[in-house]
Amino acid sequence: MVKDGYFYALGFGVVAAILWHFTGSIALTAIPVILVLFFLWFFRDPTRVIPQGADLIVSPGDGVVTESNWVETKSGSRLRLSIFLSVFDVHVNRSPISGTVTVCEYRKGQFLNAMNKDSAMLNEQTLIVIDNGVYEVSFKQIAGLLARRIVCNLKVGDKVERGERMGLIKFGSRVDVLMPADVDLRVSKGDRVVGGLTVLAVLPADAEAYGTVAQAVGA
Repeated sequence: MVKDGYFYALGFGVVAAILWHFTGSIALTAIPVILVLFFLWFFRDPTRVIPQGADLIVSPGDGVVTESNWVETKSGSRLRLSIFLSVFDVHVNRSPISGTVTVCEYRKGQFLNAMNKDSAMLNEQTLIVIDNGVYEVSFKQIAGLLARRIVCNLKVGDKVERGERMGLIKFGSRVDVLMPADVDLRVSKGDRVVGGLTVLAVLPADAEAYGTVAQAVGA
């Protein structure tokens, strides 16, 4: 459970107690009680068994792959995957690879629907780049129409492990992952992925060793 869930739940729990004390109304009291249960569920943080093996890139979040395309950057071609997190998904984000954080940059912006292709450039977001000594993987936590707060617990110079918790985005959002151009992609548009568990791609040097990775669903 993310600690934010306890704060929200406690607040609405107090409201429920006050309403019950002064009104005795089951109908009125039920509303904050339902919200208590919702926030405890929304901020769940299930344990994940992180896949082992060199050069695996795992999903930084739970959701559905909505885009898979090539983009040109200052460092050359990159493969970009976009993952949409609905309000029903786990919103704890995880590091896609092990390595050192070389960039952690927060950018103010708009709050367009996360399904809008322009949201990757225009919305409020945090860009994180991780270098494992051989290659870099970058990913963005992107705010959405309802997601108005991005939490990132990383800073430049931090050492992270693949699948390590690094933050969250509240109430529906999007994460974009930029990977080296020569990866062996293991997911497709429309696939459901699980943060820290689903392998998005493998670098070609070890691709044959891992075979086809089955996609896990659910929290």
